[in-house]
Amino acid sequence: TLVLVASCSDDDNAPTPEPTPTDDLNIVETAQGSDVLNSLVAALMKADESANNDLLGTLGNEDGTFTVLAPTDDAFTELFDRLDGYTSLDDFDTEAEQDLLAAILSYHVVSGTAAASGDLSNDQTLTTVQGGTLTVSTDGGVSFIDEAGESASVSTANVMASNGIVHIIDKVLIPQAAIDALEGTLLFSITATAIGNENLTSLVAALMAADGDLPTVLQGEGPFTVLAPTNDAFATFLGDQELGDISTDLLAQVLLNHVIPGEVTSTDLIMAGSGYASTSASGPVEGSFLSIFYNTAEGVRFNDVSNVIPGGADVKATNGVVHVVDAVIGLPNIVDHAVANPNLATLVGLLTQDDNTTFTDLLSGTDTNFTVLAPINSAFDGFDTDNEIANVLSNHVVSGAAALSTGLSTGYDINTEAENADGDNISLYVNVDDGVRFNGVSSVVMGGADIVATNGIIHAVDAVIDIPTVTTFAVADPDFSTLVTALTTLTPDTPFDQVLARTMTGNDDMLDPPFTVFAPTNTAFDALDAIPGEEVLTQVLLHHVIGGANIQSGDLSNGLESPSTLEGDTLTFAISDGNVTITDGSGASDIGIIAVDVQAGNGVIHAISKVMIPDTTN
Repeated sequence: TLVLVASCSDDDNAPTPEPTPTDDLNIVETAQGSDVLNSLVAALMKADESANNDLLGTLGNEDGTFTVLAPTDDAFTELFDRLDGYTSLDDFDTEAEQDLLAAILSYHVVSGTAAASGDLSNDQTLTTVQGGTLTVSTDGGVSFIDEAGESASVSTANVMASNGIVHIIDKVLIPQAAIDALEGTLLFSITATAIGNENLTSLVAALMAADGDLPTVLQGEGPFTVLAPTNDAFATFLGDQELGDISTDLLAQVLLNHVIPGEVTSTDLIMAGSGYASTSASGPVEGSFLSIFYNTAEGVRFNDVSNVIPGGADVKATNGVVHVVDAVIGLPNIVDHAVANPNLATLVGLLTQDDNTTFTDLLSGTDTNFTVLAPINSAFDGFDTDNEIANVLSNHVVSGAAALSTGLSTGYDINTEAENADGDNISLYVNVDDGVRFNGVSSVVMGGADIVATNGIIHAVDAVIDIPTVTTFAVADPDFSTLVTALTTLTPDTPFDQVLARTMTGNDDMLDPPFTVFAPTNTAFDALDAIPGEEVLTQVLLHHVIGGANIQSGDLSNGLESPSTLEGDTLTFAISDGNVTITDGSGASDIGIIAVDVQAGNGVIHAISKVMIPDTTN
């Protein structure tokens, strides 16, 4: 029977009388009678298998007086989780291991006194039978701190025995001698691992100085993968600055940029070769986290600035793994990510050709966020264009928005930084029906989505996205598939697709770009009783195109009559409550514009709800 005396772990620190044994059971018998100390009893028996030990005899001696800190069964389970290569007490099968176990157990015993919890004071030092010391903490309850700096809390205090007193604790305490003997075998939390490494003192200081109580975070369940910069790495990072010169919130983000959720070993990285992982540093979109690029072509390198030092990989911890690195990894912007990834070397070369820094200055800025579609090296193989390369590169940049792939939807919701001859920004058609595809020509590569930088998002793509023509959008958008068929297969004698793809002026003003195209959707064609034959269909299609003009929705006004279509008739526009309708050549006035200003390089498309019919009497 256990006899519980007075208060538990929330005792005040007022001195209490020396407890008088009130039970006939000694400490060993008390432990044997407990439902939560079975592992402790088994450990005492295992240690005594060595001829050098007699822990059961000592703690059962009625002539002695002891204070015993008794780890629970759960505490022993947690200990075996920390012992790499040990799964149970049966693994202590040599005399040396049993003696080591005895040293650990005797570290929980103070001889010559039966100290109740109220007799203990904050920061008091206890010398144990093992020879090592423990530090008492009474902040928020009674706990004991071992020589590794880890704490065991009292869950049940003042369990009286005939030869002393027992305090039941939630963790097995480890003396320094055992820590030394179990080096590489006994695992600690990531925080404790860093504290115990003399080459990571600057990291520990930074963790303590930063916002967010990072030492406590990295003692948590995890698992985490931590890239731990050495003292020399921090000295280089700080330069002439002191740690206190860096704002604590910025310091926290820099440190979190070294923390990858989950456990990632060097073997995992080497098998992958290269790629991206998410760190714990905040990205520009709510709920997003900065990406980190790893490359194992030569060792293990992160963001092309920091290497795992020799012998620094795979330092095991109870809640993850640590890789010691030779440089602090700063917070990457879009340019940093592009430069770090050798698969984007061709793009970087074009962005900086002739020492032009226009793009790199823009994409390093902090005033706005960007979405960048980054063609990989192979995307440029065989690529040729009549457009200015700077404008083509601009067609891969969306300003003012950092769009994760999960935030993209099918349609023309965004424009790029590329411009047509009039200075209008070019539209981008996104299709997410099967992966993520842009303008029908370029797809996000596997593993290339959502590369998060401080100032935006990169999506690596498999093809260069040239300045689109009107034809590009018609072909890319499945809502225009019937229109494309009408422009090609059903009207073979008229090269509509070639005309609407023209980007250069010729000698025919009517057929010169830019074009304004009123594009009937598939639903609009479905409403026809039948699609007419080629001769009539050709005139119908010509009635949907105005040559030599880029007419955007902002150019329209109520009662405006358009220039002549390629067929010859004009169109009249009506605006009511923000809705635009068209009266066609036949006089039909119920033709609605359902999507406006799909801007191509050589013209603009407006999607309409009904096929327009020309005047058949002229």
